[in-house]
Amino acid sequence: MAHIKQDQKKLVARVRRISGQVASLERALTRDTECGAILQQLTAVRGAINGLILEVMEGHLKSHVAHDNPADQAELAPVLSVLRSYLK
Repeated sequence: MAHIKQDQKKLVARVRRISGQVASLERALTRDTECGAILQQLTAVRGAINGLILEVMEGHLKSHVAHDNPADQAELAPVLSVLRSYLK
């Protein structure tokens, strides 16, 4: 949990940006916006959520699984690479 406390401001800023994106999506839906534009906004929200998931997951793995040990972190690198590619 220390990694969340350490990155709290950055994570909260991300959540606030996501909240703004969702509010914009809600406005688009209530204004009968073209479905292509709505799909684009949905994709942007999904990407933002995936980015947040990746950031928290990376912190968790580095802090709680590898215990901030450089040798363990090196072993984690391929796992993080796969996660990054999957969540992008």
